[in-house]
Amino acid sequence: MLLLELNEGSEPMTVIETPEGPGRLISKWREEGPVSADVLSDWKEESGWPSWLTLAEAALFLDAPELLEVIEGFLTPGEMAVMSLVRRRWLGDTHLSEAIETALEVVTHPETRDLALEGRLRMERGLVRYEAGDSEGAEQDLTWAETRLKSVAKASRDHDLSLLNKAAYHLAQGEALMALQVYGDISRKAGHAHETVAISRLGASRIRHAIGHDFDAGRHAWNAHKHAIMAGQSQMAIEAGSLFLDLSYEHQDMNATFMHVQVEEASPVGVDEDRPSLSVHPDDLSGVFNWCIEHLEPGYSGPDRPAVRAMLTLAHRMGRMEVFADLMASPDEVDDPMLAAVAQACADDEATTTLWGKRLATLTVLDSNRL
Repeated sequence: MLLLELNEGSEPMTVIETPEGPGRLISKWREEGPVSADVLSDWKEESGWPSWLTLAEAALFLDAPELLEVIEGFLTPGEMAVMSLVRRRWLGDTHLSEAIETALEVVTHPETRDLALEGRLRMERGLVRYEAGDSEGAEQDLTWAETRLKSVAKASRDHDLSLLNKAAYHLAQGEALMALQVYGDISRKAGHAHETVAISRLGASRIRHAIGHDFDAGRHAWNAHKHAIMAGQSQMAIEAGSLFLDLSYEHQDMNATFMHVQVEEASPVGVDEDRPSLSVHPDDLSGVFNWCIEHLEPGYSGPDRPAVRAMLTLAHRMGRMEVFADLMASPDEVDDPMLAAVAQACADDEATTTLWGKRLATLTVLDSNRL
């Protein structure tokens, strides 16, 4: 679980999709299973997925109870205690303090000691304390968890989560530079998951932009886009790509070095040194824009379409409205009032503006009737 999911100020487009490894194994179970525990163990080895616990959680979330029953035969007592906590949260239980303390007793007992799971559970306790308004206790647990996981399970899934949660905590407390420092601990070359790198670079880009470091903001957004693609997180890649386009559009230069080279050549800037300026080759913008357009979810229906809103706004700004010609001609297909408002603002003639104004009025009335 991520603390950033608890913050009201979280970016609405940030969606973390199911990791490819667990999802692939569960799909194989549905197509070829049920199978014996021995065969399932072979499948796990073939997939290269390191943790039975992660597979158990995925089986729970993806509604594969028979698979979960087989996997539980491989779990340690500590992992079973963690699964009990995960199951309670999945069922909507918000009173988790007792379950966490019970699980901590298991993983700290001399006969069932598990240092990494202790780190995870301290992170879980930090989240619960944050939700309960205990900021000091939350910071203590989140810091303890990150330190422990760094020592016993560096760059693991739980260590990555501990870093992201620690950064999110600092953001929630208004400590943006502290969050930036935590994001800096997530090196692109230290084995962290691509998904983790992408989330951290999204956060770092926004912070850098807020303090006027445009070059760093641009390169972080570029890295977030690329790592989200490598992680198979399309919605996150569109979010990062739209941020890169927004930051870079006013800084185009045909003589600029391509962004992937600028990223690799970037180096720390001393206190007395001038910060580099953001300069982006138009081909980099075009490449990111085209990728994002090609990977939008099909159609324009649905009550909340933030990715389409972002890309429509950018298409209008960049003079690329031809890619949304079908949308602009189809107001009745749109269910998202905010998307209708963006389309009305992007219309290039009075007739189209009027059509979108009518659609927006209809959707606004519908929303009012639902309240």
